Amino acid sequence: MSLRNAQTLLYGQPVNGITQVGYVVENIDEAMRSFTTQLGVGPWFLSGPFETTGAEYRRKPTNIRLKLAVAFSGHMQVEVIQQLDDQPSVYRELIERSGYGFHHFALATKDIDAEIARLQEGGAAIAFKARSPRGPRVTYMDGVNGLPGMIELIEMTPRQEELYVLMYAAALAWDGSDLVRPAERA
Repeated sequence: MSLRNAQTLLYGQPVNGITQVGYVVENIDEAMRSFTTQLGVGPWFLSGPFETTGAEYRRKPTNIRLKLAVAFSGHMQVEVIQQLDDQPSVYRELIERSGYGFHHFALATKDIDAEIARLQEGGAAIAFKARSPRGPRVTYMDGVNGLPGMIELIEMTPRQEELYVLMYAAALAWDGSDLVRPAERA
């Protein structure tokens, strides 16, 4: 483990380490069922539908309509994202280029500006930035050499970390019932 990852988040993942693997899906309900049935992932915490506000895609203002759901498998979070409109976005790029599937690795960071700068020094560019429905900033970086997909940076505020801890605890205690829950219930 590098010194960069010496701190650990309250749900066990290293700060600035991979916390999530994200997929763009055609049907979020089917995707959640498949991840649960085939891989045992759950319970899911669903956000949306919602519209991004104040977002930027490739340096231009944009608003896209989404549903997204997250669940834990061990300490790792799985995210499924369904875009509900045809607006240009980092999700549409994937669909048009290669279809639905793997989209990003996400890093949970307490200093998003420093992580953006670090990745830019390595040649990455900001593809999309917005605020999550609960307020923390998210930024997608592309042009990351040697990696499939993008890197998403998630600003790990105390409130966001608390939310992830509650979702992680729900996964540890999950008995298979109540598969999909509103994110507000975490």
